[in-house]
Amino acid sequence: MSFWELLRIEFMKVKRSKIIPLIFVAPLLVVSSGVANLSRYFTPEYTNAWPAMFIQSALVYSYYLLPFSMIVVCVMIAGRETGNNGILKMLALPVSRYALCMAKFCVLAFYLFMEMVVFLVVFVIAGTVATGTMGVTETLPVFYLVKWCVGLFLTMLPCAGTMWAVTVLFEKPLLSVGLNLLLVIPGVLVSNTPVWIAYPYCYSGYLVSCSLHDFTVGDNIRTFSLFPFMPVAVLVFVLALMIAVIQFGKKEMR
Repeated sequence: MSFWELLRIEFMKVKRSKIIPLIFVAPLLVVSSGVANLSRYFTPEYTNAWPAMFIQSALVYSYYLLPFSMIVVCVMIAGRETGNNGILKMLALPVSRYALCMAKFCVLAFYLFMEMVVFLVVFVIAGTVATGTMGVTETLPVFYLVKWCVGLFLTMLPCAGTMWAVTVLFEKPLLSVGLNLLLVIPGVLVSNTPVWIAYPYCYSGYLVSCSLHDFTVGDNIRTFSLFPFMPVAVLVFVLALMIAVIQFGKKEMR
């Protein structure tokens, strides 16, 4: 069985799940509240309305709501195999458990991407309504919004990989959800320490915090640097996936 066929089967498994409605919840909540709260201060002469609305919405979203939703998606994807001994049935087929694990992570990454698309679309709609209502004539900065949404997606990948590794290591949903939640909650505190670079749960939030600093200071100095962040993030991502791949189905194969 080829990897692409295996990937197609994995998408079929989650087709009737509640993942699609789930990825709408966090963007709708954070965008509607963030834009509504900030738009009350808009005047027709207001400048940089779009960046202000984006940072207001993305700050809480990147630190908490986006990771929380991905934790639930991890459990829902893994639950397709843990329920009714489905993992044993899958491993009985001529399919590599390593490929099966990677296919499941690809499904997780796809839903992460879809949630970022939903966030962008919802934000553009809410922002357009807010600026139109308050008489702000600022042009929609498409490149700015897409750039930061892509940044959120990429910085969230190491976190998603780590969450998936935790979900694989701790098969009980309560344990995996509880541990991942405990690791997400201190993210905003860790991001203010030098060890943030090795803590994937705060990567996306740190990115938005840096954009907030750049926005408020207003200079050309960017606080978010790709080096040494990128090598460390790639290393964390690869190590997390290696742990997940090695441990996936290992107990059932004994």
